Amino acid sequence: MSLINTTVQPFSTTAFHNGKFVPVSDASLRGEWSVLVFMPAAFTFNCPTEVEDAADNYAEFQKLGAEVYIVTTDTHFSHKVWHETSPAVGKAKFPLVGDPIHALTRAFGVHIEEEGLALRGTFIINPDGVIKTAEIHDNAIARDMKETLRKLKAAQFVAKNPGQVCPAKWNDGAKTLTPSLDLVGKI
Repeated sequence: MSLINTTVQPFSTTAFHNGKFVPVSDASLRGEWSVLVFMPAAFTFNCPTEVEDAADNYAEFQKLGAEVYIVTTDTHFSHKVWHETSPAVGKAKFPLVGDPIHALTRAFGVHIEEEGLALRGTFIINPDGVIKTAEIHDNAIARDMKETLRKLKAAQFVAKNPGQVCPAKWNDGAKTLTPSLDLVGKI
C-alpha cells in the first residue's frame, strides 16, 4: 500500500541535533516541510557521503522552509559519536534521528527485518504531516540531494498552485501543465 497522501503515523524518538539530544515526533513534522532521509546505519561507508551531501545542500532546504531529518536504526548516542568522529557527518546541522526500536523504519516501509537496518528511503512531507513523495531503493545506491531539492520545489509548487502539474525534469520557474482533455494525445 502506498504511503503517498497519507498522514505520518504517531511516533516519538530522540535525535542528536546541534550538540544536544532532542525529542522528535510526528508533531515535529507539523508546520513546515520535512524531508526524512532513511539510511541503513551510522558508521558505514556510503551513508556519510549522503549526510555530507545533505549538509552541503542544507541552506537551500532551509530557504525552502524545510527541515531535513537523517534517520537510522542506531541510537541518538551513536549519532552523537558519529557526528563527532566523521568529518562528513560532522557537517550536519540537522537532526540525526535514532530509531532503535524500528518504529519509523517499519512505518515508512523501509525496514529490513533480517538485518535490523533500513533501506535508503526519502520522503517529503508537507506542513500538515502528509507524505507527498516517497523514494525507496537498494542500499548500494546513494542519493543526490539536488534531486530531492527539485522534488521538494515541485511538491511546494503544486501545493500552492492547485490544478497544475510539474512535467518530467521540471525545475523551479519552468512551465507547468494544466491537465485537460485538450492535452490528451497532444504531448
